[in-house]
Amino acid sequence: MTFALYSISVFLIVLSLLPFVKNQHWIFRVAEFIKIQLLFLQILFLGLNIAFLPKDGWFWLINVIQFALIIYHLYILIRYTTIYRKDRNPLRKGSEQIIRVISTNVFQFNKEYSRFHELIRKYRPDIFITMESNADWEKANQILESDYPHTQKMTLENTYGMHLYSKIPFEKAQFHFFVAEDVPSVEVHLKTREGNFVLYGVHPPPPSPTEERTSKERDGDLLALAKRIKKKNKNTLVIGDFNTVAWSDTSILFRKTSELLDARVGRGILATFHAKYWFFRVPLDLLFHSPEIHIEKLETLEDIGSDHFPILCEFYLNPHNTAQAEDVKTLEKGEEAEVEELIEEGKKEVSDNREDIP
Repeated sequence: MTFALYSISVFLIVLSLLPFVKNQHWIFRVAEFIKIQLLFLQILFLGLNIAFLPKDGWFWLINVIQFALIIYHLYILIRYTTIYRKDRNPLRKGSEQIIRVISTNVFQFNKEYSRFHELIRKYRPDIFITMESNADWEKANQILESDYPHTQKMTLENTYGMHLYSKIPFEKAQFHFFVAEDVPSVEVHLKTREGNFVLYGVHPPPPSPTEERTSKERDGDLLALAKRIKKKNKNTLVIGDFNTVAWSDTSILFRKTSELLDARVGRGILATFHAKYWFFRVPLDLLFHSPEIHIEKLETLEDIGSDHFPILCEFYLNPHNTAQAEDVKTLEKGEEAEVEELIEEGKKEVSDNREDIP
């Protein structure tokens, strides 16, 4: 038992330390995703070690490190709980136009179209975005177009198709291909009674043993978008399957570069993936917004047969209240150069996975 407890404890310590290495290979980046699971397991094994291991030098070395990492994980994750809530939203007058958006990775090979249709009819969003939507999904969703006549469609069979449906007319709409010609992001400009805003939908490639070897395309795609958001300086909301977690280095650089706010802070972890395996769930579907946009509701929705849960957001625009601007973080010295380097690396990267998808 002593050998097993020490071995598992050292393995958990190594997993916790991997994200500190500035390497974009999936081995180092995937460990960022499982911080919640690592916290739970390290608390468990710290307790087991105290109960069953002899209190020698190795015990103190391993468990002091483990305890320090538990404190570190808690420090990072506490901001994604209601304990950390800083409610800077003004009291709504009741006249502001509430916009409801649903975003979901439908999973290209999921054929349970009716479950998704029932979800849309139940929650009646003003806008919904689908990721991994191919020709079959586009055809299936035609049944919804009478209620959502304004559309932007990028039909792909490589698991990076993207479709946006809206009840609200677009003032402008386009797709971007920031780092790869087969990985789109959508941009639409809309108008509320209180003013205009831009909505972006994203779905960059993930680093994983079954997909891309590195996070270069993902990082470059997200940071190129962040630069565009900062340059345009408009009321902005970004939603989608980021294929990273809110506390990752990439998300932090995205937030600082774009000067947007993370909607999850103070609202909960809201894990969206994997829908089938509860212990491995992580929050991959993220939402960032400018200070003029105020989030009324952010929640995950019921299973639609995909490996992701849909995410729903309700928000309104109040450009006259600037209280949330106090929470905006900007790039620090040296980080701007890091962002530029990551974008260039993303553009140079060639996928070793997508060409094999029919």
